[in-house]
Amino acid sequence: MKPVIALVGRPNVGKSTLFNQLTKSRDALVADYPGLTRDRKYGVGRVGDKPYIVVDTGGLSGDAEGVEEQMVDQVHQAIGEANIVLFMVDARAGLMSGDEQIVQQLRRINKQIFVVVNKIDGTDETMGVLDFQGLGMGEPLAIAATHGRNVTRMMQTVLADLPEAEEEDEEEDGSVKVAIIGRPNVGKSTLVNRILGEERVVAFDMPGTTRDSIFIPFERDDKQYTLIDTAGVRRRGKVKETVEKFSVIKALQAIEEANVVILVLDAHDGISDQDATLAGFALDAGRAMVIAVNKWDGLEKHARERMKTELDRRLPFLDFAEMHFISALHGTGVGHLFESVDAAFAAAIKKLPTPDLTRILEDAVSQHQPPMVRGRRIKLRYAHQGGKNPPLIVVHGTQTDSLPGAYKRYLVNIFRKVFKLKGTPVRVEFKSGDNPFAVQRKKPAQRLYKKPDSKQAHKPKQKSRK
Repeated sequence: MKPVIALVGRPNVGKSTLFNQLTKSRDALVADYPGLTRDRKYGVGRVGDKPYIVVDTGGLSGDAEGVEEQMVDQVHQAIGEANIVLFMVDARAGLMSGDEQIVQQLRRINKQIFVVVNKIDGTDETMGVLDFQGLGMGEPLAIAATHGRNVTRMMQTVLADLPEAEEEDEEEDGSVKVAIIGRPNVGKSTLVNRILGEERVVAFDMPGTTRDSIFIPFERDDKQYTLIDTAGVRRRGKVKETVEKFSVIKALQAIEEANVVILVLDAHDGISDQDATLAGFALDAGRAMVIAVNKWDGLEKHARERMKTELDRRLPFLDFAEMHFISALHGTGVGHLFESVDAAFAAAIKKLPTPDLTRILEDAVSQHQPPMVRGRRIKLRYAHQGGKNPPLIVVHGTQTDSLPGAYKRYLVNIFRKVFKLKGTPVRVEFKSGDNPFAVQRKKPAQRLYKKPDSKQAHKPKQKSRK
């Protein structure tokens, strides 16, 4: 599993700003107002050379009353779930009594803790960390989260002791990991029990029954699989229990662990923003996907048509995924799910020979040439495979930075169609080489003589008196 890094500290020390820097996003609300983050925000870390999940928490001010008391409970749960804690302080404010109270709490836990001194921009870095060196929690790390200053260097230090991510060869591993994801109460556990043919996981008509991700190995048609039943993910405003909130992290970790993701939707509820967000996270992770629209039985014809229209409108970015309309409770359509799972997994790890890729690229270009840029035609020369799960195709050429998005999608569709890459996202990376014919413009040669002044040039030469 990916390690979890929790950001803790007093209100308004820059936790959400650092979260946005680490995830390369704008997911966390950022404003110069204490206590803005009351619920936790989670995302995939993108700064550093090792994978991790980062959690943004609410500020601790010491006034544990009402909402603040619930926030304290959430932060403590975040610390309990985390492998590493980044304790953030404010260089401009200096060491506060609230910081010392948090330090006393952190000393009681057996976690790796780093003191991160934020807001050093405009101040002397050495003086900024001076107040915090006496905390006895190691050498403080000075950063300016707003501008990203020292953030990469900080993460190199934080991630140094974590093990290197192991490259897994899916073809040698006999088990295909399949994660069942979706909002609470859409029938994930019921689907797992139907697939297994026995009551292996608790299935109850109440949201939030599954608190953790459950790994269940099983065999089907002489093939080895591992089902991952995840806790439901729903909108933060709907999540009240602390334990349920942190089951979200387990679901995100399960997506990262899986080879194929089955997204379960409720045909009666339609497509929600949470469904789209969860699908987007799986897509960003590059996971092969299958869509299972559950509770399809008993749905009237007009309701079915409305649901299909909703799928096309809300989830157009999942057009590569096979869609199944099922009833997990009665077993209708469940038997065909794993046909799509096997096909999606095979497509995700498929080897794409360089000669074939280049030939397909040449055919695509001959049928529909790239546009002209500044009077010159964009040229795409050859392609090769850059990775698997998901398939990554690297295309080399000239002026590829100017290639329109529509043409990139055209190439993705061509590659997908020819290689039959159904069920997996396909990523195409474009690289431009240096132009060997480019010649630096020479400076104009300096004149060997001084050009005479125009006025002097027209003056008649005076005759010498000698």
